[in-house]
Amino acid sequence: MDIIRQIKNFKPYNEQEKHDKIGILKYLEKEKNIFTRDNKIAHMTASAWVVNKGRNKVVMIYHNIYNSWSWMGGHADGEEDLFAVATKEVREESGLNNIIPISKDIFSLEILTVDGHIKKGEYISSHLHLNITYLFEANEKEVLTVKPDENSGVEWFGFDESIEKSTEPWFKERIYTKLNKKLNKL
Repeated sequence: MDIIRQIKNFKPYNEQEKHDKIGILKYLEKEKNIFTRDNKIAHMTASAWVVNKGRNKVVMIYHNIYNSWSWMGGHADGEEDLFAVATKEVREESGLNNIIPISKDIFSLEILTVDGHIKKGEYISSHLHLNITYLFEANEKEVLTVKPDENSGVEWFGFDESIEKSTEPWFKERIYTKLNKKLNKL
């Protein structure tokens, strides 16, 4: 499986990525249905950090379930090419069509906790997202569109503002701050 090779070759940026890399590889080796939501404990997801050409802004969506500004992404739903999943999710959730990968390599990875919630009238139990993040560039003048069943806003923010806009403390502290710092080192 190509994603296992990619994760094994990934160089962690910090302790969180070091530990989560080990955890994701263990899940991939031992769990069944890891690329589908049939695995109710943990499943693969892909996210995208989409920046402008000047690399001083990021596009975020206002996520309806989490009631917070967040990155774009979604479930693998059987697809093992997580780069393709991240690309599809950006297009669906933001309306951006002219996205350019800064690299097709993994930009970040994380094990994310998801609290139980209601989706489409059905209760979804708490579980883990084994998430792979990719880095893209887009033109901030391209028209953004909302995907009403998932988000109620799409906007470009400066890096500091992207952290301030999130209402999820762990994401603010451990994810979005990390992504912005990693981007500044490219």
